[in-house]
Amino acid sequence: MSISRQSVEQIVQGVGGKENISAVTHCITRLRFALKDESKVDKEKLESIDLVKGSFSTNGQFQVVVGQGTVDKVYKILVELTGHTESSKEDVKEAASKNMNVLQRMVKVLADIFIPIVPAIVMAGLLMGINNVLTGPGIFYEGKSVVDLHPQWKDIADMINLMANTAFTFLPALIGWSAMKKFGGSPLLGIVLGLMLVHPDLLNAWGYGEALKKGEVPTWNLFGFEIEKIGYQGQVLPVLFSAYVLAKAEIFLRKRVPDSIQLLVVAPVALLLTGFLAFIVIGPVTFAIGNMITQAFVTVFDQFAAVGGLLYGGLYAVLVMTGMHHTFLAVDLQLISSAGGTFLWPILALSNIAQGSAALAVGFASRDEKMKGLSFPSAISAFLGVTEPAMFAVNLRYRYPFVMGLIGSALAGMVIMILGVKASSIGVGGIPGFLSIFPQNWAAFFLGMGIVLLIPFALTFIYTKIKAGKSK
Repeated sequence: MSISRQSVEQIVQGVGGKENISAVTHCITRLRFALKDESKVDKEKLESIDLVKGSFSTNGQFQVVVGQGTVDKVYKILVELTGHTESSKEDVKEAASKNMNVLQRMVKVLADIFIPIVPAIVMAGLLMGINNVLTGPGIFYEGKSVVDLHPQWKDIADMINLMANTAFTFLPALIGWSAMKKFGGSPLLGIVLGLMLVHPDLLNAWGYGEALKKGEVPTWNLFGFEIEKIGYQGQVLPVLFSAYVLAKAEIFLRKRVPDSIQLLVVAPVALLLTGFLAFIVIGPVTFAIGNMITQAFVTVFDQFAAVGGLLYGGLYAVLVMTGMHHTFLAVDLQLISSAGGTFLWPILALSNIAQGSAALAVGFASRDEKMKGLSFPSAISAFLGVTEPAMFAVNLRYRYPFVMGLIGSALAGMVIMILGVKASSIGVGGIPGFLSIFPQNWAAFFLGMGIVLLIPFALTFIYTKIKAGKSK
C-alpha cells in the first residue's frame, strides 16, 4: 500500500502539530503518541483521514489506529516529518506517565507486570480446557467422562493437566520475574524469589485451610517466635510486594558495594533480607489481605449475583478503555487460587464477544465500503479475544454500537452470574473461552454467549438502519 506524505502530515496536524509530540512509537496496528497537551487534538480532523481507522486516549497515550502492515510505513514518514528520533515503547510510556494521575500510574504498574505473563497463563488455561473436556462427566457420555469410558486416555489427561497446572503452581516465579523487571531489579533474582515462595519443603497453600483445621500447620521457631512454614502457590500479593522489596534492596546495595565484590554480596544479602521479610511479615500479611479480597468478592457476588453480573458485564468494556481491566487479572488469579475458580473471567469473555457482535452489525448495516472492510476483520478479532480494533476503530467511533455491546454484555453477565458460571482458569477471552469454563457450566455459558451474539447485533443493526433512514 502506497502511503502519501500528505496523509501523514494531516495526522501530525490532527494531534496538535509536531511541537505537541513528546515521543512517538508504534505497535502492530497503532501509532502511540505521548503528547504535551491532548486538548490540542482534533479528533474530527483525524478520523476524516482515509489512512486513520480510529483514535483514542488511554494510560496517558494518544493512539491512532492505522492498521497492520501500514503502521510501520506511516511511522517512518512521521519520524522524518517531525524530526523525532525513533522511540521505544518504554520511551513513550515514560513520557506518557507524566500525564497520569496516581491511580493511572498504579494501574500502569500492574499492567506492566501482568501483561508479559498473560501468554503463559492463557496457554495454561487452554491446556486446562482440553483436560476438562477429557475428564468432565456428561460432556460426551451421560454421567461419565471420556477417561471413565476410555481409560487409555487417563494418563494423557494427567500429563496435560500437569502441563496446564505448571504456570499456576509456579505463578509466583512468573510474577517475580516480571515484577523485578518493572521495579528495576534483576529478573533472575525475581524467579529465585518466586520459586523460594513455593518450595516443596513448605506447606502447599492449597492445603493450608485443611491443615489449619487439624492444627497441623508446620512452623519455624526463630528465637521463640513461631513462623508458619507455608508456601504461596497461586498467590499474587506476597510475591508482588516481596519483589518490590527485593528490587529496592538490590538497587541500594549495587550503589554502595564495590564492583569487585558485588557478585558475593549484592544478590545473597538482598535475597536473604527479602526472604526473612517475606516469610515473617510480607507473606502472612498479604496472604491474609488476598484472602479477604477474595472473600469480599465472593460474598458480594453471592449475595447480589444479578446486580454484580449486570454491573461488571456492563462496565467491563469501559474498564478496557481506561486500562483498569488489568487490575482484575490479579483478582481472577486470586479467585482461582483461593476459591477454586473465577466468576469474573467468564463475563470478560462475553464482553469481548458483545463488542465484536456490535462491530459485525455495523459491517452488515453500513453502506460505507471502508467501514465494511474495517468492521468484519475487527469483529473476528474480538470473537478471538482481541477487542481493541472493534472497540476503538468501529464501535466508539459511532458510540451507539459500543453502548449496544455494553447492554448485551450486561444482560449476559447477569444471566451467567445467576446460573453460577465459573472458569477454572484464564484462557482466550472470546468464543474459544468456553474451554476455560467448568464443563458443568457450559450450557449456561453458551446461553450467555447466545445473548451477546444476538442482542448487540440486533440492536446495532436496527439502530443503524433507522439512523440511515432518517438521514435520507
